[in-house]
Amino acid sequence: MRGVTVRVHGAFEVCESITRTQARNFYYGIRLLQPDKRAALCAVYALARRIDDIGDGDLSRDDKLAALAGVRCSLAELDHPGDDPVLTAVADLAARLPLPLGAFDELVDGVEMDVLGRRYADFDELVGYCRRVAGAVGRLCLAVFGSRPDPRAPEYADTLGIALQQINILRDIREDLGNGRVYLPQEDLDRFGVRLTPDGHGDLVDAGGRLTALIRHSADRARLWYEHGQRLIPLLDRRSVACCTAMAGIYLRLLDRITERPSLVFDRRLSLSGWQKAEVAMRALTGLPVSGSSRSGSSRSGPSGSGSSASGLSA
Repeated sequence: MRGVTVRVHGAFEVCESITRTQARNFYYGIRLLQPDKRAALCAVYALARRIDDIGDGDLSRDDKLAALAGVRCSLAELDHPGDDPVLTAVADLAARLPLPLGAFDELVDGVEMDVLGRRYADFDELVGYCRRVAGAVGRLCLAVFGSRPDPRAPEYADTLGIALQQINILRDIREDLGNGRVYLPQEDLDRFGVRLTPDGHGDLVDAGGRLTALIRHSADRARLWYEHGQRLIPLLDRRSVACCTAMAGIYLRLLDRITERPSLVFDRRLSLSGWQKAEVAMRALTGLPVSGSSRSGSSRSGPSGSGSSASGLSA
């Protein structure tokens, strides 16, 4: 029994090391948790990162799909994780917490969509993708945080994750286009008359200011989702509030900057400096607002009006 305990403890240490070195944004929030919840969320992150890295790696398409299928098999056989430290930690968590393991399968689904080069006809289709790659992670985080009894808590966690993914998409338009990926819905591109094209330096072309208008529209919509997802916050304990607010707050700061100057994403991958992220984390820990922006969205495609989302709000 002692050997098993030592092995499990070592597995969680590996997960924390992965998170500390690879979670450029999320670790600023994760480290604000109590040690037990911090270890648990690091295990969730480590497995989610493994899945995500398959999609972003250098393997051929067929090899990526095979690797993702292998993750599915591992999840189905989680009672027997073998010597894999990440699976060992997640298996231990699943035995102690109401961890929605199906959310990892959803994440695999989303990464498969990336590998297959899926594009999105309208915002509802994009929401389906965001729910798989980010809403699922939000629900996994909620299982670690715990919450006051409220049947809508998973919905709020899902919505907040979807909001952060929308911000991520806006931040990475240029980089994704260079990798052959387009996440902005075709319906929106057509509505604003945008054709995503790079100039000779690989920077985004903003013909007639149409891309700027589309980004501002999309940013306003993402903010509506973010605000709805914030209904999760009062349901969490103080340290979980700090963690969630810090992780989300870093993306909110990015959203503020993108809304103010959409051109910031035309020629770079926008990010906050280390000290700016640390400031957000400190403000979250002390209960101060992480963003001074109160810009109200003009889009009508917030969670309550987007149509066909699985959560009924629609992400």
